[in-house]
Amino acid sequence: MSQTKQIEEKWRLKWEEARIFEANPDNAKTKLMVTFPYPYMNGPLHVGHTFTATRVDAYARFKRMQGFNVLWPWAWHWTGQPLLGASGRVAKGDEAFIRVLRDVDGVPEKDLKRFIDPLYMAQYYTNEGRKIAKRIGFSIDWRREFTTVMPTYQRFIEWQYENLREKGYVTRGTHPVVWCPKDKSPTGDHDRQVGEGVTPEEYILIKYKLDDETFLPAATFRPETIYGVTNMWINPDAEYVEAIVNGEKWIVSKEAAEKLKEQEREVEVKKIFKGRELVGKTFTNPVTKEKFPILPGWFVDSKTATGVVYSVPAHAPYDWLALKDLQEKPESLCEFGVDAETVKEIKPISIIEVEGCGQFPAVDIVREMGIRDQYDPKADEATKALYKKEFHGGILKDNCGPYAKKTVREAKDILITDFRQQGYADSMYDLPEAVVCRCMTPCIVKVLSDQWFLNYNDSEWKSKAKQVVTGMQIYPETARQWFITVIDWLKEWACARTTGFGTPLPWGKGWIVETLSDSTIYMSFYTINKHIREREVKPEALTRSVFDYIFYGRGDCAEISNTSGIPAETLRSMRNEFLYWYPFDLRVSAKELVPNHLTFCIFHHAALFPSKHWPRAMGVNGMLMIEGKQMHKSKGNFITMKGAVDRYGADATRCALLLGAEGMDDPDWRGENASDVQSKLQGVSKFCQEIIVTSKNTGEEHLERWLLSKLQQRITLVTSSLDEMKTRTALQVALFEIWNDLRWYIQRKSKADSQTLLEAVKIWIRLLAPFAPYTCEEIWSKTGETGFISISEWPKVNTKLLDLTSEEKENFIIDLIGDTLNILKATKIAPKRVCIYTATVWKWQIYLKLLERSSAGELKIGEVLRDFAADATLKPHMKEVSSLVPRVIKAFTKLPTERKTNLLKIGVLDELKIVEDALGFLSGRFNAEVKVFTEDDITRYDPKGRAGMALPEQPAIFIE
Repeated sequence: MSQTKQIEEKWRLKWEEARIFEANPDNAKTKLMVTFPYPYMNGPLHVGHTFTATRVDAYARFKRMQGFNVLWPWAWHWTGQPLLGASGRVAKGDEAFIRVLRDVDGVPEKDLKRFIDPLYMAQYYTNEGRKIAKRIGFSIDWRREFTTVMPTYQRFIEWQYENLREKGYVTRGTHPVVWCPKDKSPTGDHDRQVGEGVTPEEYILIKYKLDDETFLPAATFRPETIYGVTNMWINPDAEYVEAIVNGEKWIVSKEAAEKLKEQEREVEVKKIFKGRELVGKTFTNPVTKEKFPILPGWFVDSKTATGVVYSVPAHAPYDWLALKDLQEKPESLCEFGVDAETVKEIKPISIIEVEGCGQFPAVDIVREMGIRDQYDPKADEATKALYKKEFHGGILKDNCGPYAKKTVREAKDILITDFRQQGYADSMYDLPEAVVCRCMTPCIVKVLSDQWFLNYNDSEWKSKAKQVVTGMQIYPETARQWFITVIDWLKEWACARTTGFGTPLPWGKGWIVETLSDSTIYMSFYTINKHIREREVKPEALTRSVFDYIFYGRGDCAEISNTSGIPAETLRSMRNEFLYWYPFDLRVSAKELVPNHLTFCIFHHAALFPSKHWPRAMGVNGMLMIEGKQMHKSKGNFITMKGAVDRYGADATRCALLLGAEGMDDPDWRGENASDVQSKLQGVSKFCQEIIVTSKNTGEEHLERWLLSKLQQRITLVTSSLDEMKTRTALQVALFEIWNDLRWYIQRKSKADSQTLLEAVKIWIRLLAPFAPYTCEEIWSKTGETGFISISEWPKVNTKLLDLTSEEKENFIIDLIGDTLNILKATKIAPKRVCIYTATVWKWQIYLKLLERSSAGELKIGEVLRDFAADATLKPHMKEVSSLVPRVIKAFTKLPTERKTNLLKIGVLDELKIVEDALGFLSGRFNAEVKVFTEDDITRYDPKGRAGMALPEQPAIFIE
């Protein structure tokens, strides 16, 4: 076993023995409950889980060290279709899938054979997940653990849904759902192999006439463009059908006919034929009564909507590109018998006016983006951009009949209603992207007339959900509007299905609660599951009145105890535990869960709990990439948590992930970065241990004051960053910037024997402990301190130790070295002597006055020069002042705001003294003699007359 693994095992066992992460109600402490969406157990925990969970753990550890009573519970998601789908693939002998389980997941052969049982598979991955979650150092209270198929948990879900139904939030109705034809069941996000987040979209079908009795229903999201039609597109190589649809004769793609059957339409297919049979014919616009040609459009996807597309080349990039292709390559029309001259005469018809756009916006955007033809991927980007621009800012022109002068946004719904009433329009649902069920079956849209839905479209419920969002902290703040947007567009959500694992719907025989719909308020179950497990409470004892008492305080405790068989003391303990811990204080998840799980969590808390128990904060982070690509098992770029920890160690894995990104940026896991962090943490350990051994002397020198002052600023930044969930910033400061401070201190002193340095190390490793707990526990144990660093006191800022002058003195030396090295690099001189000339006092007067005016936003050069001219001390230097002012402004503009503020507080620095005190250090740094003079020193050595170039904070330098 490597030394790293030995250290990890040692401290993990010590933590468990001391039970330091088990949290119980303590009214003497402020509570903090943090949560992480329970992972689905059809596979191992991977580094994507690790990234989010490590952010939660770093925050939890930080707050625990600040004195909070921190609860971080954990559970495992087993419900839904994914386990059945994965197990089914094993049972079918899917060798590619089995090879991934063996080679990527590391499943032993003896266990693989038993994966035909989905519950065995779930238990295997749960056991492995628990081991690695402990190994990586997550500070979890494991007493509260559960799986979502546990009967006690299912009783909790039943209680939840009985309440939702009574409040009117669960309804029975007719709505479109994503549907698995094989499972004969709605397919929620977590039940999908492909297409998470994809929802049904409604297409308007404009019923163009082929002849007096035959319709060509063309699908569109933009029915207002009917006034700009020039032709129709049919894919000549796709299969179409003539079918009787609800008594009308329609021509649609073969795939569309099958979809319509699932959308409460009576469909009788009469004839199947290739699209080329339609090319060359004409059709009639039902609104304008004009006739137009049907042309070949190979870009038309017969699997999307009806496979019939009408052409508006002025406003649709694909239409313009396809028309242009035919006009430029007329030979492609020969096989269809279409007259090339007729096609050449087709001109775009402009119907929408948009500020900043020309008469034909589609033509313009194609030219601007350099799109080659209808097969160019940029055409899709252009279509989306133009649609957005015209929808939000477009006004219909005079040729748009009764809708002229209306905005596109206001005309759309009116126009749809009118067209439906006039018999010109119908509709159908389809999926904008492919969705594949976990059973590997492509999904479709089905309209269900006897299905249970969560009515997220309820305006009152939406309003309450927005109140939850308004009252929460959201990290980063930019995600807040995203939540509001999701709340606005969420409609009815199918909350039950007929296959997979899950809680039976209490009132619907054969239905089980859908996998996302049972994952909304389970954080409240964490608060009581400890008691359920420890006191072996039976599922049947968890009646609705029991949960009503625990979560709402309803009913008489003694009476409920008698009817349920649960001791009154246990009931009171569960009630008190819930009241102590709830609401949860922080929930962190990847951004893919904002459109579903996280927003559902908000809705359900708004529905089921009073405002005092609504969520207090949510964090949203990016999606982890692997070596610059999306993580995917089948593509070979999949890293398990166990694999990462085995190779790099727990702390290096944690830190490498956290350094990847913050906010909603996507982190990128790279093995070389993890190896580098691993080496750095080993270096930290060695560095600290050397200081621990050698630090004995004391001293009250400038450098001690500088180091302690610098540390106060580091403490402030790490603390504030963690409070705002800026975990990367916090770690960068805690790991790298403080280490640089300590190394600079040692360089300046040329030794590491000061007691101050040891105290600095103790502060450093406490700031680093939330990120690299094992490394820091080991170092802490060697400092002579007792107890665990994990529950030691978080460093607090001591304002008495702030010394801005000492900090600015060192900043001056650091800048001086940098400027000198730049000169040496540029000139390639091997220096024998370095002469430094510091600015005279009157230049400081200029510098500070300009800095003051600039910081106040009142820097007017003419006004400042008049003030200088009126100053008796500056009057003799006015010839120099006018040329000096722009140089000074340019010089201090490069300074960070913090340093400008400090300089205004400090005033004039004795730069001569600063350099004189550092002469030995500077001489060693440059391997040359170093001399320093003030620029007005008449005895100075200045053969090239450089002294006059000196500015405050920017001395002149001469090297020979």
